[in-house]
Amino acid sequence: MDFARNITLENARVRLRPLELTDFDDLKAVAFDEEIWRYLLTPMPRNSVELAAYLAQSLREREAGRRYAFAIIDKESSRVVGSTSYGNIALADGRLEIGWTWLGRDYQRTGINRAAKHLLLKYAFGELGCERVELKADARNWQSREAMRRMGATEEGTLRSHCLLPSGQRRDSVYFSILKSEWDQLRQTVFQQFDARG
Repeated sequence: MDFARNITLENARVRLRPLELTDFDDLKAVAFDEEIWRYLLTPMPRNSVELAAYLAQSLREREAGRRYAFAIIDKESSRVVGSTSYGNIALADGRLEIGWTWLGRDYQRTGINRAAKHLLLKYAFGELGCERVELKADARNWQSREAMRRMGATEEGTLRSHCLLPSGQRRDSVYFSILKSEWDQLRQTVFQQFDARG
């Protein structure tokens, strides 16, 4: 994967492009909400300084080839309403993870997350040649787990005491996956409204 390349992906609902420092103003309107960070491994930015640091860290991780963070742009408002990423990229093994996803609360359960996942899955399987895409969630995050099931991901199991949360607690992580062999069927069903193939 070419981390230096500026990847822009778009369907009828959302546009994804690389997260930038200039996304600060849009993100500060949605980021300071403890509820959307509750189950994430990334600490919630509590003020403008911490949000700027979050953006800078995302850019450093891209430069280091560890994570490729995207801005999620709601096409109805043309505003950046959250972020999502590719990470744990192992293209030699044909796999990567989609995660580090958060959305302003007003944009949850609106179809934006599924539209963004459609774009990331389509690019992973079609352009990057992945055979497997992984997703994971805090075991307590039933909303996220149900969203993954509804988009056709298979729950594979729970890794106990898997990660350290910013609170100092240990979290169990539930892993899901979608395989390339499953993608065409999902494009025609779960993601049909976003998939404009000729």
